[in-house]
Amino acid sequence: MNDAPAPSPGSAAAPAGAPEPAAIRWFGTSWVARGSDYRRRRVLVPVGALLAAAAGALLLRFGVEGVRMSDAGTLVDGLLVAAIAICSCLAALRTWKLLSEGRDALTGWMAEDKSLGAVWIIGGVGSLLAYFARSLVEAPGEAVERARYQQAAERYERRQAGRSRRPDTRGPGRGGRRR
Repeated sequence: MNDAPAPSPGSAAAPAGAPEPAAIRWFGTSWVARGSDYRRRRVLVPVGALLAAAAGALLLRFGVEGVRMSDAGTLVDGLLVAAIAICSCLAALRTWKLLSEGRDALTGWMAEDKSLGAVWIIGGVGSLLAYFARSLVEAPGEAVERARYQQAAERYERRQAGRSRRPDTRGPGRGGRRR
């Protein structure tokens, strides 16, 4: 994987002090220029997420079958399936919001990492399915990183433009320092 920072789009090399794009998991900085490496990863990442979700669903099925074999009763079986479904839905919602809006947009129960860790683990299949669905649209998290990168590039350009228009402090009639 080529995770080295790519130059900003449309330029040969980024000048010193210019913002650099952040790397995205599985994509590095290939999302900036969207080269052939990016396209290949855009195909492989959804396939990998779908395979991982299928493996997770199989593990959850084994767990549910184990509880059914214990003859705990239909109420316990139903509660277990409902708990897994609810956790998967919550994890999918959180993952979708995280990938489409960024970590800063998570508020309330979605922002809880430690206290709701069990919910996120049990709902891992839902999270993987949301990751799969988001990767069909774009590289997961690309919109957030692209917006951050473009804002940083615009701020940098404004700073550079402001410096070039500033009058020289040592120009004619400006003499030395005031006392």
